[in-house]
Amino acid sequence: MSDELSVGEIGRTVVALCQEVQAMGQGINARLDKMVSTEVYSLQSAYTDQRISDLSRDVQKERDARGVLEREFEAHQLADRDRRERERQVRLYQVVVPVLMGLLAAAISVWAVVAK
Repeated sequence: MSDELSVGEIGRTVVALCQEVQAMGQGINARLDKMVSTEVYSLQSAYTDQRISDLSRDVQKERDARGVLEREFEAHQLADRDRRERERQVRLYQVVVPVLMGLLAAAISVWAVVAK
């Protein structure tokens, strides 16, 4: 008989088990409170997908704008190079033509003196 529990011990064991079950239930409820419902998750996913799509479009617009800017810059560099080349040729002609005219005038003067 000593192996058998008394009614008081059984009662205390049942109360302890009830308290454990209540604690486990509270833990489960606390974890469930942290969980997100399917509807909220779906809404958040849809919003995230929409935002990613918007950002992708914005990035593509920026890439396109950058490409246009790079092409305009290259065109500007080419135009600037051509302008500098024309200015160099003009300066060259401004120096060469008067020198040639002076040499031609000197040659004519020398020829006129020699021809007399």
